[in-house]
Amino acid sequence: MRKLIAGLVMGTALATMPLAAQAETPKNALVMANAIDDMITLDPAGMFEFSALEYEGNTYDRLITFDNEDVSKISGQVAESWDISEDGKTFTFHIRKGIKFASGNDLTAEDAAFSLQRVILIDGSPAFILGQFGLTPENVKDKIRVIDDYTFSMEVDQPYAPSFVLYCLTAGVGAVVDKKLVLEHEVDGDLGAEWMKTNYAGSGPFKLNKWTPGETLSLTANEDYWDGAPAMKRVIIRNVKEAASQQLLLEKGDIDIARNLEADQIAAISGNADLKVMPKGKGALWYLGLSQKNEYLSKPKVREALKYLVDYKGISETIMAGRAQTHQAFLPEGFLGAYNENPYSLDIEKAKSLLAEAGLADGFSVTMDTRNTTAVMAMAQSIQATWAQAGINLEIIPGDNKQTLTKYRARQHDIYIGRWGPDYQDPHTNASTFAWNPDNSDDASAKPLAWRNSWNPGSLTEETDAAILERDNAKREAMYIELQKKVLADGPFVIMFQETEIASMRGNVNNFVLGPSFDTNYYRFVTKD
Repeated sequence: MRKLIAGLVMGTALATMPLAAQAETPKNALVMANAIDDMITLDPAGMFEFSALEYEGNTYDRLITFDNEDVSKISGQVAESWDISEDGKTFTFHIRKGIKFASGNDLTAEDAAFSLQRVILIDGSPAFILGQFGLTPENVKDKIRVIDDYTFSMEVDQPYAPSFVLYCLTAGVGAVVDKKLVLEHEVDGDLGAEWMKTNYAGSGPFKLNKWTPGETLSLTANEDYWDGAPAMKRVIIRNVKEAASQQLLLEKGDIDIARNLEADQIAAISGNADLKVMPKGKGALWYLGLSQKNEYLSKPKVREALKYLVDYKGISETIMAGRAQTHQAFLPEGFLGAYNENPYSLDIEKAKSLLAEAGLADGFSVTMDTRNTTAVMAMAQSIQATWAQAGINLEIIPGDNKQTLTKYRARQHDIYIGRWGPDYQDPHTNASTFAWNPDNSDDASAKPLAWRNSWNPGSLTEETDAAILERDNAKREAMYIELQKKVLADGPFVIMFQETEIASMRGNVNNFVLGPSFDTNYYRFVTKD
């Protein structure tokens, strides 16, 4: 017990130590600089932000997982195996025995079923992932049932493509929480939601030590992790948004990994023998969301004009050099049905002609909410400059990601420049947000990106629903290609780039894992020479 307390104290000290005082990082601690200002909650039932879900991927076990190098290989994590009924509507999961939560409680089917039920009952941002299967607060306890200590079943409302259901359970909503611990902190029937915003109830390779919003996140190793304890005993993540500051810290040895270096910084460290870089293609897309509540942006010709007013080549080759490639459809490369044609390029005269057809030959004024990090601000300024050439006055409104996301989710923006990462590796993950919106009212229960931008996609919603019931992969692929073409032509999105993430690190750091998604970046295998 004394060793444990000492370790926790030391972890806290490291997390709060002034950066300048660190000559080098401890051999058994991983120290990173990353922009983590988007973190709002630590509750798996509520988190829907990049940094928070990376945290969850390292601290919670999920029901199902997949191979980072071949995402078509789905496997069990908490669920050791599963069966699917003949009618395709009931999935029975067999829980791996011997897993313990950090609290010491055994992980059982009761915890797994409760965790999925809790997502629906709390009805936070990610609840729609499970809600797609006909699960509601009224029926979820009947549809998700415990059979015995290590078996539970989930009944869905239609015979979906099995991979679609399983991929959804690899998402953050598939994290298993400690039912007993969570309910010990329940207040007024909130299922522990208030306590879980800043606390931990998982079984993963790392556990929460301390989160100071906007400053640091520190983790400690779960020495009793069922699949092997991590080599790093602590992970300390500093919220450093400026790329130049991250570069300086990396070169001095004050951090092990810099997660957000820009093109200039990556070029500057390329000749440093003490440093190395790791690139990884990701599924994340950079895009502009155009609110259809805005009188100008609701005009089809204006939306088309804006797609000709982005310097895709210039931004990808300079601002995002090595970290993005032009990609204009909503499914990233690597997904079933990905459409890799890019019909738009910078064409000022074409854009002017389209604006004139819309009755806006003299342009208009509009605002764009922009995360105040180096790359996003640089992209916004490039877009501002090219739009000005067509007479559009774009006012950039900078803010922390938490601020800009909150405003965007409330449909209070004109334009939002954002990064969208797939929630799971099935094509429905992006089709259901870019091409689907069954209720466009302000109080709708489902709030995909189409809803956030106040866009009613009409028949595309039905086409998206049909695609998840198609079990012939060739036919399903064709359906997604057609959906992408229609959104490209008429949707309120200017999709620009697919991300390549680059982690820059000290030469003695090994086995840091960058996965295909934002929540599959893993710390547990890291070692230091």
